[in-house]
Amino acid sequence: MSTLPEASRRTVLRLLAGMPLLPVAGLAAGSTATAFGRTAFAATGGAAAAPRSVEFVAMSAPATAAAQATTTVGSSMVVTYADGKTQNFALGYEPLFITGDDLPDGKGGKVLAGGYVDINGKPIMDASGEKPVQFFSDCPDGCNMLMPMDAKVAGVKGNTVFAVVQFEYTTRDAADKDMYGRLPSPIAVLTLDQDPATGALKLVQYHNVDTSRVHGLWITCGASLSPWNTHLSSEEYEPDAPFARTDEQFRAFSQNLFGDPDKANPYHYGHLPEVKVNADGTGTITKHYCMGRISHELVQVMPDQRTVLMGDDATNGGLFMFIADKPADLSAGTLYAAKLAQRAGVDIDKGGSFDLTWVKLGHATSDEIRKLADTLTAADIVEVVKEDPKDASFTQIGFNGKAQWVRFKPGMEKAAAFLETHRWAPLQGATLALSKLEGVTVNAKDKTAYMAVSYIYKSMSDGKSGIKVDKIDAGAVYQLPMEGGRKDAAGNAIDSDWVPVHFSAVPALVGRDLAEPDATGNTADVDLVANPDNVKFSERLRTLFIGEDSGNHVNNFLWAYEVDTGRLSRLLSCPAGAESTGLQAVDDVNGFAYIMSNFQHPGDWGKGLHDKVKAEVAPLIDANYRNRRAGGVGYIAGMPKPA
Repeated sequence: MSTLPEASRRTVLRLLAGMPLLPVAGLAAGSTATAFGRTAFAATGGAAAAPRSVEFVAMSAPATAAAQATTTVGSSMVVTYADGKTQNFALGYEPLFITGDDLPDGKGGKVLAGGYVDINGKPIMDASGEKPVQFFSDCPDGCNMLMPMDAKVAGVKGNTVFAVVQFEYTTRDAADKDMYGRLPSPIAVLTLDQDPATGALKLVQYHNVDTSRVHGLWITCGASLSPWNTHLSSEEYEPDAPFARTDEQFRAFSQNLFGDPDKANPYHYGHLPEVKVNADGTGTITKHYCMGRISHELVQVMPDQRTVLMGDDATNGGLFMFIADKPADLSAGTLYAAKLAQRAGVDIDKGGSFDLTWVKLGHATSDEIRKLADTLTAADIVEVVKEDPKDASFTQIGFNGKAQWVRFKPGMEKAAAFLETHRWAPLQGATLALSKLEGVTVNAKDKTAYMAVSYIYKSMSDGKSGIKVDKIDAGAVYQLPMEGGRKDAAGNAIDSDWVPVHFSAVPALVGRDLAEPDATGNTADVDLVANPDNVKFSERLRTLFIGEDSGNHVNNFLWAYEVDTGRLSRLLSCPAGAESTGLQAVDDVNGFAYIMSNFQHPGDWGKGLHDKVKAEVAPLIDANYRNRRAGGVGYIAGMPKPA
């Protein structure tokens, strides 16, 4: 087989950055899963031939301090043409900004990237240093580039493209005090200028979305793009309402948001925010209260535009499904939680194998649950004690890794289902035993969802909550085949053709813990996924992309898993200590393809993982990322362009 010369990284970045793949509709009938269709790619030397397939070529884990201290991409994409020739396109990373940058606000002024504001839109100041400065996040997370819209924003010379990015938290103040969850999460609309010739993206406007209409946002983590072109956000680790009034973290959040430690209502948080982008690059936010108050990592809407599968990043977490009454409208629907039946003795050392039955928790509209949240307190809904009350009217449950005893008030079933979901679901027969259930995505062609379980431990391995598998600190990605015609646990039909029926790990995507750290300090196999978090599937490439949030890899990675070949390739390495976030596989925006990829909290030196590299890497992290106080937003570029 003849092989064409490899294009240099500089040439590819200059000429091919962000270059497109064909729309799914362009696939030839009967073509292989990875084929691009009939349109030709420009081969080296100007010859044109039909592409037959693509594959990714992995990069090695970074081995030098300089590479470990920044985002590196040493991977490539190989296109095989119908005539048997191949061409290798080097991939690269293109940053849009790092937090703390002053960015154009579209009104002739500047705005602080990732900057925090209170309920009135005023900057929240960090007074712990030499002089007060506005807080900004070091943790950009969920990010979505939207599909093309009829829009025109001043300053855009090419195509107007919008993206939405949210900021999970800030790690510390200037005095190094822990700030996790103490500030209301910002969320912003980015107006990007897309070069029509190359696909390169340039930021021209940064708009802070006004979140006051939804009481501010709480710990926004992962995100997904809805089929109707909106940004579906998340609120993770919902405030524990029965104990919120004495919780120092929640009181600090309330103080920073409202100027009053007692004003924030815990039942206003732990829901699903949705951002609609307007034609002028601004955004409007709505919060959906009817999808369960859980630790929303992110959600995935299925192709029917009604069925929603949700990640629940918790200990004693569950599999939750929401089926909307109407397509493209999450304001009303039915909430379900899964009961897991473990297949005895099957793959207990590889994450286990489970059959799923769905328990109906209730039907509601967002408006009616919002009204309950506005008017009820936890004491109106449930009694919770942390020591065995020796009273049969209480039921023991697992909650956040510990035993609790609960008793719900009569007549409070709807409030319980939608505002105290983690406590109500196990009483209805659902299994709340999963640990750190993170991202979720869908492979529509194969009717399979994928979910990341970052750590397989605690409630999954202690046997106290209905399942028991071997502990794997490096976690795994699970697959969930889906079907129609299913009935719930009570024998009633479930109105969806996208109901998960089984839950088991993808064999190639199970992490491997090491008995001893390797030479760099990794405590999990560096050539396998460890602690998967973000997952997104590209229908066109038939590839599952996986971002890590690992306490076991010195550098977290972004991976490509080709589902038809089983090939796993490392595409990108984050700065040491940083988490791979903001993942989105963008198949086609004005004919161009991108992989959105952010990172957060670089230089998060924890638990001795970085002891072998810290002395050399830490000064470089400080120099690159504002003394490890900044995270980054950007994308992988270098996809080939059709001729």
